[in-house]
Amino acid sequence: MPAGQNTIWETLLAPVARFLIDEDKWRRYAQSIDWEKESVGVARRRHRFRRNDVIIPSYYSSQNFHGIKRGYLNSSAAVSYDPITEYALPPNETWVRQALIDAVKVQPRRILDLGCGTGSTTLMLKQAFPQADVIGLDLSPYMLVRAEDKAKNAGLDISWRHGNAEKTSFPDASFNLITAALLFHETPVAVSQAILQECFRLLVPGGQVLILDGSQKSLRQLEWLNNIFEEPYIHEYAADSVDAWMGAAGFGGVGTEDVWLIHQLTSGVKPIFLNDRTVGVNQRQYTPAIDNNNQEGLESPALA
Repeated sequence: MPAGQNTIWETLLAPVARFLIDEDKWRRYAQSIDWEKESVGVARRRHRFRRNDVIIPSYYSSQNFHGIKRGYLNSSAAVSYDPITEYALPPNETWVRQALIDAVKVQPRRILDLGCGTGSTTLMLKQAFPQADVIGLDLSPYMLVRAEDKAKNAGLDISWRHGNAEKTSFPDASFNLITAALLFHETPVAVSQAILQECFRLLVPGGQVLILDGSQKSLRQLEWLNNIFEEPYIHEYAADSVDAWMGAAGFGGVGTEDVWLIHQLTSGVKPIFLNDRTVGVNQRQYTPAIDNNNQEGLESPALA
């Protein structure tokens, strides 16, 4: 639905959401932050969220998501996301996100969480792997303000980066674990495929990518879901296959498992190339370009 029209969420479901959440509490929270100041930042701050070189794609800025006009490009999205997702991710949000943590098969030193939103999965990754450098990347500076506030309150040292998951600008082979939770159903298929190609570039050989999202198999049976929850790309997501996208991007060991029946978790590994022999299923030659100049504050990673 184009931005500017009344949404079904506002008409039918907003009263239910307000009943479930402590609306006064979140209103006070929203008023306690200068969102524009915090999202832009100042030179003395460690993080500067809103980067002038980040181009917001039209598929992201022209749609409503979850009944919020202009999607995530406003502070109301950052405030309402957590209390609504708590009820919109059955049977339990933490259990669903924990499935991603439990599926990590590498010993990560550098972790990138794409489309991190308010940082719920990012925080869990840092808690599970406290010695790892963890970066959360998102297109919305407002979501990053909320994410940093959550990390600060939890006492967690996480870096937050305003950027596009299709083209992150990080150097080749910068990470050995990349994750994306609840991102792909909110992007067109071509964008999801581009993100996985970027993941392949960013991972060291032997690195792992994990994609947590709604079950494509289950969503094919739920044609009404887009109209209810304002998910503009969910039909094309449901009709396709994350497994196929990963294989096309070059990943090996690809597999998808059900998470509480209505969610799915897909894992892939970047093959290791040794003396023209591939440990994995992909036969394409690849030579990682390790950046030794600590670009973007990252040292050259290696698998622990």
